[in-house]
Amino acid sequence: MGEMPFLTRMRGRRSGLSDPASPPPSANAAPLSREDKLAIIEDLEERGLAWFWATDAQGHVTYLSPRIAASAGVAVDDLIGRPLTAVLTPVGQGGEAPSLALKLAARKSFAGFTVQVGEGGRTLVLRLSGRPVSDAAGAFLGFRGSGINVTDAFLGEQEAARQARSDALTGLANRYRMEQVIDATLLAFGASRRACALMMLDLDRFKHVNDTLGHAAGDKLLVEVARRIESVVGSRGEIGRLGGDEFQVLLPDLDDRGQLGDLARKIITMLSQPFALEEGRCSIGTSVGIAIAPYDGVGRDELTRAADLALYAAKHNGRGQFRFYAVDLEAEDRLRRQMEEDLAAAIEAGHIRVEYQPVVALADNRVCALQLQYVWHDPERGRVSADTFMPVAEASRLVTRIGRDGLRQACRDAAQWPAGLRLVVPVSPVQFTDRQFLDDVEAALDESGLDPQRLQIEVGEDLYRNDHDEVERIVSALFRRGVRLSLDQFGSGYVSLSYLRRAPFCTIKLGQSFFESTITDTLGDLEMVQAIVELAKVLRLETVAAGVGSMALLEALRGRGITHAQGFVFSEALAAEEVAAQLAADDWQLEPVRDGAQRAGRRTVFRRVGLIHQDHYYEVTLRNLSRTGAMIEGLEDVPVGTQFVLDFGGGQLAVATVVRTDGDTQGLEFESALVDDGAGGLCTRHRVSPYALAVAGAPVAALGAGPSLIAGGEKGGGSPACFTLSARAPRAGDAQS
Repeated sequence: MGEMPFLTRMRGRRSGLSDPASPPPSANAAPLSREDKLAIIEDLEERGLAWFWATDAQGHVTYLSPRIAASAGVAVDDLIGRPLTAVLTPVGQGGEAPSLALKLAARKSFAGFTVQVGEGGRTLVLRLSGRPVSDAAGAFLGFRGSGINVTDAFLGEQEAARQARSDALTGLANRYRMEQVIDATLLAFGASRRACALMMLDLDRFKHVNDTLGHAAGDKLLVEVARRIESVVGSRGEIGRLGGDEFQVLLPDLDDRGQLGDLARKIITMLSQPFALEEGRCSIGTSVGIAIAPYDGVGRDELTRAADLALYAAKHNGRGQFRFYAVDLEAEDRLRRQMEEDLAAAIEAGHIRVEYQPVVALADNRVCALQLQYVWHDPERGRVSADTFMPVAEASRLVTRIGRDGLRQACRDAAQWPAGLRLVVPVSPVQFTDRQFLDDVEAALDESGLDPQRLQIEVGEDLYRNDHDEVERIVSALFRRGVRLSLDQFGSGYVSLSYLRRAPFCTIKLGQSFFESTITDTLGDLEMVQAIVELAKVLRLETVAAGVGSMALLEALRGRGITHAQGFVFSEALAAEEVAAQLAADDWQLEPVRDGAQRAGRRTVFRRVGLIHQDHYYEVTLRNLSRTGAMIEGLEDVPVGTQFVLDFGGGQLAVATVVRTDGDTQGLEFESALVDDGAGGLCTRHRVSPYALAVAGAPVAALGAGPSLIAGGEKGGGSPACFTLSARAPRAGDAQS
């Protein structure tokens, strides 16, 4: 059937279309004839202001306005005889085609259905109305109807909706969209008992970019940040920008904390690389907080709050790090705030003391330098190491005061040392970029009379994430003053080889994290170390390995050309009085000790944990912990080969085998290695799911900090216990450490 104008098609048959309203009567006006009325309708059709359609009693198309078909790139002849519901398809999810089919089957009038027609990228969106038509005897003949082209309005609505869900600057999902996605995901995953992870990201030093390069540069930077996050996450999750420099990543079906930690590290590394903007080169960083549903929260508010707490902990642990949520983070936050108050008081009271760790020349084991370290002697806490309080000092900027006082005291001490012994002073980025830093150095040198050549300022490579020009200005001023400079954390990627070639550094240091894979029983691959040593030789730089804790590692580094080392294998940090006693001898040499490996390779923890054997639950003391095993005490005469499940609490269970035993002390080897928890500690890769606990009758809720599960035996019946608790086992009244 060819194209047939609507006028011809309708002439002589019952219309099914209402007559248009007539104008008020007038003496000179006559009513329009049927032909004139249909001519008006035909004109509307040809001009595309309205379109018309008709079906037979079976719902097959018998007429469709030629113009609307042509606009959609479809030949009318290809549409005639096809079901209307196949020609006009639904718009959006869920669609309206099923409703249209029901209306056609019900033979009732309808209006306002949005459909689309077209192919080859020329799709039109139409608003459809129709009514049933019958003959004089009442027999159903089919449908006739009309419609309007609403494509432009529909696309405008879609764009407005997209903008309402998207961040206008980056194109990522906005806060509203992320809330919707998280709600929908948690609802669906709760029903199917699946897990998902939520990452919260906050950029470091973004305000500095805005202040120095301008807000336009800041906007461009945010766009580049979004692209880099997308390149790491890919299709694994939904990424959103919540506003400012806050981002969020939702990762469905991912609760493996090893994989999540790796992903967080990749994001941190990617965002730590310099950005080249039109306004200039800049470097930032990011911190990441991670929470996992249902372990850390079941609803959106609970999960988001958990991720926020983890992010806050990551930022106050030194920035550029990730952190998993843990139940004790809230208490940790309170302790951190209290520590900040106490630290400020300790500075005023003079409770922050200086100590010095020897730096040894590996050629002859002579001490050639002493590195300044800080220790806090607190009346209640006792001796507090710098690893514990310096992150708090950094976050609160108290580090500037600590560093200023420490520099002056250290220069006074060093002035009393032999002329060949250098003082190494590590300086944080916060202290280094403080406007008074150069004056502080000058004052310390003048007051002590120390030769500037004996003072060596040590900065981390991450310092260059700040204003590069300002850093170079300070470095140049120190060099002109005669102060030596060393570069710590070499290999992070912030300092180019071309800059290193012209910069006035005398030493590069490889930190303990650089050797992380080598401080266990196997040395791992040290080829990268040798490459750096060769580079240092070309640049005429000394190389220092820090954190060396084993004889095996020391010998491997010595064999690859490292010139200097420091760490437990030689000596702990010494008080000024101990240094003076050592210097009383003419020649200070240190021989490496073989017990340094244990101190560096394991974490000493001393806390209560659960131990499950058969249907018994024992409480023992965890003494040492590593990725692959632990040492426990509290059970008598456990034979080698015994299998336990170690309960760290908070849903963390680890299957372990006894590999050595001595009285009430056992060495355990884990079936699956632990992973980094982002806070310098270790955690299990997986946890007991609240969904699994729900099978046993527990409510689906976030995990608490207590035991993951309670077996029988000493916790409530069962067969006789296989092992006896020793006198050193924790008791019910003992405080939990």
